[in-house]
Amino acid sequence: MATISDSRAIASPEVRHTQCFIDGKWVPAMSGKTFATLNPATEEVIAEVAEGDAADIDVAVRAARHAFDSGPWRKMDARDRGALIYRLAELIEQEKEELAALETLDNGKPIKDALAADLPLVIDCLKYYAGWADKIQGATIPIRGEYFCYTRREPVGVVGQIIPWNFPMLMTAWKWGPALASGCTIVMKPAEQTPLTCLRMAQLAQEAGIPDGVINVVPGFGPTAGGALVKHHGVDKIAFTGEHTTAQIIMKNAADTMKRVTFELGGKSPNVVFADADLDAAIEGSHFGLYFNQGQCCTAGSRVYVEDSIYDEFCERVASMNHDRKLGDPLDMSTEQGPQVDQRQMDKILSYVDLGKKQGAKLLSGGKRFGDKGFYVEPTLFADVTDDMKIATDEIFGPVMSVLRFKGQDDIIHRANNSFYGLAAAVWTKDVKKAHRFASEVRAGTVWVNCYDVFDTAAPFGGFKMSGLGRELGAAGLDAYLENKTVTVNLAE
Repeated sequence: MATISDSRAIASPEVRHTQCFIDGKWVPAMSGKTFATLNPATEEVIAEVAEGDAADIDVAVRAARHAFDSGPWRKMDARDRGALIYRLAELIEQEKEELAALETLDNGKPIKDALAADLPLVIDCLKYYAGWADKIQGATIPIRGEYFCYTRREPVGVVGQIIPWNFPMLMTAWKWGPALASGCTIVMKPAEQTPLTCLRMAQLAQEAGIPDGVINVVPGFGPTAGGALVKHHGVDKIAFTGEHTTAQIIMKNAADTMKRVTFELGGKSPNVVFADADLDAAIEGSHFGLYFNQGQCCTAGSRVYVEDSIYDEFCERVASMNHDRKLGDPLDMSTEQGPQVDQRQMDKILSYVDLGKKQGAKLLSGGKRFGDKGFYVEPTLFADVTDDMKIATDEIFGPVMSVLRFKGQDDIIHRANNSFYGLAAAVWTKDVKKAHRFASEVRAGTVWVNCYDVFDTAAPFGGFKMSGLGRELGAAGLDAYLENKTVTVNLAE
């Protein structure tokens, strides 16, 4: 079984803000209601947070609308706007230890992962889009001689942003970066499980000099705060990361006002290991690609297809790695795996483990709750999995790897594509032709070759099929926050 980490833990951070952040002010929910946010490692209450609803969303949207229509943000020199975004990145970098500890406290991820992965990506994202602010350009178009035609790229307006609980800081940066660079204003609803770092980042945005009303944060629940944000007539665009079933509801409600929408949704990513791969690298990369962040990644390589001749060795070595994996206090720098985000998520994962066993998969490691306090699940590995089993078709969003056999190249593309998801995929092989064939034929928005979960802010990210609509990151992520306007001038005498 997994082992317990025992090094000295980092002290819990101070929780500075738990209210709504609207128009540059910290305010309680208009209803006076609060909800508890829990430490998933201890199951104890961290803080009571303002429970925003439709009334708070309305005030926040009005503030964002005023800031967009009448404030300086949209009209200021784009270089100055970029400088303020860059300043926010610098402040986050200065406070990275506190932010990492706060993220760990609220989400449960190991602090070493928050420091080594989340924070660097947050900072890089904001700096990247700060650099884009003064590079948003239109074009001149040659039309009939008596006319001069050009295009402008203008901010879409007020954007509603709804983020998940698995990477709260990073999803905040992914949403804020392109929206701010474009000149949009924001109303964000963080996940109710993990609101604390988003609220702290809002304070840092104010300290950076971003004008009041440009960024507004309303904690609350999906059906009330989230639903009101989607339906509000003052919102021009919705950006959502989460489950496809929620995105379908959002799309239907957004249709009433023809809001622009972008969705980054779930996945059941195929990770294909050929016999000619560097097996050490493939095992290490596949283990990371599934168990990182407690398996709570939309790109998690949870469908692992391993060629028959190396199948047994692959499974044995992954099971051994799981046995040695250190679970424990996520504020401990030696901890490799923390708790799941909440009781509901832990129970969901364990129900899939039971289902996998009932459907005939072979449990090689894990499969149980770890300890009696905190929402921990042992790193779990199933062998002898078939394509029709629920653990091979459904997004579990936890530390559960399903390993399937294949015997050659001919059928693996079809099997990899046999899912209504299409977010990510990976292939491990030394044959460059095999790698390129897989990359061209697999229906996924991101394909990794001999690596896994390699992200860069400059590279667009998003899904095919039910895994999303539109792209985040890169220049493509900026496009989602811009409208194209055509201007034609009569030059005739």
